[in-house]
This record gives sequence, structure tokens and C-alpha cells, in this order.
Amino acid sequence: MKFKTRLKVTFISIILLPLFLTILAFMIIGIYLVNIQKGYGIQDLNYAIISENVKEFINTTDKAYDVLQEQIHKDASKLEDKAYLENINSKVSRKSTFLIVRKEDSLYYTGNEAAARVLFPKLPSYGEGELSEDSGYYFDELEKYVKQLDFTFSDGSEGSVFVITRMHTLISKHLLIDMFVAIVLILVFTSFMLTQWIHKGVFTPINELNVAMRKIKSGNFDYILQTDAKGEIGDLYRNYEDMRLRLKESTEENIQHEKQNKELVSNISHDLKTPITAIKGYVEGIMDGVADTPEKMDKYIKTIYNKANDMDRLINELTVYSGIDNNRIPYNFHRINVADYFGDCVEEVGLDLESKNIELNYSNLVEPDTVVIADPEQMKKVINNIISNSVKYMDKLHGEIDIRILDEVDSIRVEIEDNGKGVAQKDLQKIFERFYRTDASRNSAQGGSGIGLSIVKKIIEDHGGYIWATGKEGEGICIHFVLRKYIELQSEQ
Repeated sequence: MKFKTRLKVTFISIILLPLFLTILAFMIIGIYLVNIQKGYGIQDLNYAIISENVKEFINTTDKAYDVLQEQIHKDASKLEDKAYLENINSKVSRKSTFLIVRKEDSLYYTGNEAAARVLFPKLPSYGEGELSEDSGYYFDELEKYVKQLDFTFSDGSEGSVFVITRMHTLISKHLLIDMFVAIVLILVFTSFMLTQWIHKGVFTPINELNVAMRKIKSGNFDYILQTDAKGEIGDLYRNYEDMRLRLKESTEENIQHEKQNKELVSNISHDLKTPITAIKGYVEGIMDGVADTPEKMDKYIKTIYNKANDMDRLINELTVYSGIDNNRIPYNFHRINVADYFGDCVEEVGLDLESKNIELNYSNLVEPDTVVIADPEQMKKVINNIISNSVKYMDKLHGEIDIRILDEVDSIRVEIEDNGKGVAQKDLQKIFERFYRTDASRNSAQGGSGIGLSIVKKIIEDHGGYIWATGKEGEGICIHFVLRKYIELQSEQ
């Protein structure tokens, strides 16, 4: 749930939930108070009587009723004494209670003249209102509670004494206390529920994110946070997962990169050490006079020259690798005629291969005017790296390297194939990885930095092409790469 929606729900809940619960509590307390009044024998009730403490009023009425009832049992004629009646009336009048005495159908005595005139016609007849001791009448419209005692005057006339109590409709103290307690409990309940809801929906996820971020800080990138939540919290969790995966990937790449750099330094150190050792040995031989004939001297000098070239090649590879690593290989693209360019390349590398007893075969099957967009210097590195790799792993006495240029409609495909030791099928896709070498022994005859073909792959891809390898172990390998043709648009006549 979004924070905005959560705030709206909270705002509405703060208003409506306490209001609903307050109304419900008022109804429950009202029903409870009405049931209490029924327990005191009040007949014909409605909810308007939920007022001052009913028990107080009824107890006052019952006390006067008990006194009068006892007097009737002892000497009913005492009720004919208005001074006696006035004395009793004065004791209960402060409790909103007064007496009415009726003789036959006329008013004999009243403790409240005004109220008596209104109430007298409604009073029950002789013998009708004297029920059990626990019962009485409630006149809703007059808010009066009445209990009746019948007796006989000394002259034989029928008489009734009525104990009448006024039931106030003001809010009772007990009702106020009950409602105050109920409202406090409602507010506490509402606050608790909303706090729990917000805590579960906001603070708990934030605490989980805190724990996760501390894990990231300590270098633990495997602490996973998963959620199906929507809104901002769900977005935070998903963003954390994206960040965690990227950091993990970046860290692993840095570790791998550091490992590769260490391996590169080790490889370059090993491969430089071999030609340097050879150069030192041959120079010492010349200085010591071992090369005492022109033939030996020529052989020593050529060997020194070749070893120096090997060192130069390794240094160039290291320079190119640095450019690849920083994505800063300099390119100078031109329109290149395929036939002319590859013809010159073959002629250049052919002399070197001939000196190593390796036969070079070249065939061009594209149209003479076929053009591609390429950097001549970088493409030359591609050709030289592939061929030098073939030469390095040539294990035949009579080596062969075939270069073929094939037409692929809107592109050209260059194939450079040798008959050397080849590569196992499982390793074919790995040979373009940095520092990958099929010979783990790294003997001096087949040393190398292991980055030559990775440089080739990078250059071809930067030209918008792609490269792959085929072949079988023991039969040789064929490197294929594809470059798109340059097609000049002709304006329509």
C-alpha cells in the first residue's frame, strides 16, 4: 500500500472508528442501565429514562413507601393526620419525592400542589395500583415514578397514598463516568490498532532494510530481501535487490579483474623473462667470442632480433589490453577496399611464414570493388594476432594457413584456418576470453599473455562485426569473423 493511501486510511480511521465505537458503547451502556431499571420493577419504560442514578430515586421512594406501609399495618388512621404526612413529605422532598393522599375521588393531601394537579387525574383507582412491593408505575410523559398504597379512612372511605418521585432527564453522573471510561478505552484501542498497523507496514520493513544495508556495509551481498508488497515499500525492496545484485556483480568483477591483472603481470613477467634470458645469453656468447665465424655471428644476431620482436609484441599486447580495459582503443575508420587491403596483408605475413616453413594459401571470393568501413591498423592487429596464434600452436612439420574472403550478400566473412594442434570442442568458445590458454604448462616455446584473441574479439565487435571459432582437436582451428559491407546510396536519376 502506498504511503499516501496509508495516510488517508489512518486519517479516516482516527475519525470514524472512535465515533462508531462510541455510539456502540453508548448503546450497550444504555441497554445495561435500562435493564437495571427493569430490575427495580419500573413498568412501561423507554430510553428517555437513562438519567440520574435510578437506584437513588427508587431507594428514596422505597424508604417512604416502607414507612407508610408499616404505618398502615399499625394504625392507618395516622395517615389522616396532615401534620404527620407533612413531616414525612418534608424528609423526602429534598430527594425530588413528594406524597399525595386521595380520599375517595378527591385530593386529601399533597406535598406538591402544582405537580399534583397534573398528575392526580392519571393516578390508578383504588385497588388497581397496589401491586407487589417491588413494582411501580412510570409516567414517561411526566417523568414520574409512582408507588401506591391503599387504606381505609376511619369513616370507612376508601383512600390511597401515593409516593411520587421525579425522574430527571439530565445526564447521570454514572453515565458520564461510564462513557468517559468507554471513550478512553476506545481511543487506546484505536491508537493501538493504528500503531500496530503502521508499525507492521512501515517500521518493520524499514528495520529490515536497515539490517540489509548493514549487511551490504559489511560486504555480505547474499542477504536477500523479497516481498510482494506494492507501493513505496515494495519499490524500496526491489531497488535494494537491484542494488545488491549490481554490487555483488561489480564486486565479483573487481575480484576477477584483480585476479586477471595479477595473472597478466605473471604471464608478462614469464614471457618477457624468456626472450631477455635468451638475448643475454647470445650477447654474452658474442662478447666471449663464441660466435667466431660470420655464420655464427649472423645466427646470434638474428636470434637476438627475433627475441626483441617477441618482447615488442608482448609490450604492444599489454598496451592494447590497457586500452581495452579502459574502453579507450583509438580508432581511425576509413573506407577500405577488401581485395587490395587483404592482398597487402597476405603479402606482408607471407614472407615471415615462409621463413618458418609454413605454407600460406589465400583466396578472395568477393567482388573487386567490395568496400568495408574499418581501421586499417586495428584490422592488421586482428590478422597478425590470429596468424601468430596459429604459428604458436603449430605442431606439424609442414604447417598450412588458409585465408579465405567470402561474400555474405551484405557482409564479408574472413576465415583464417590452420592445420595445427587445434582446440577441444569444449574450449572453442573460451579461447576469446581474457587470459584463457589451452596450454596450462606455459612452456617457453608456446608462451603468451593469453590476451591476443580477446583483443581480436574486442576490435571486431567495435567494428560492428562478430567472431567465432570452429575446428577439432588435432586437426586445426578456423577463426571466422564477419564485417558489414559499405554500400553507397545512389541518387535516382
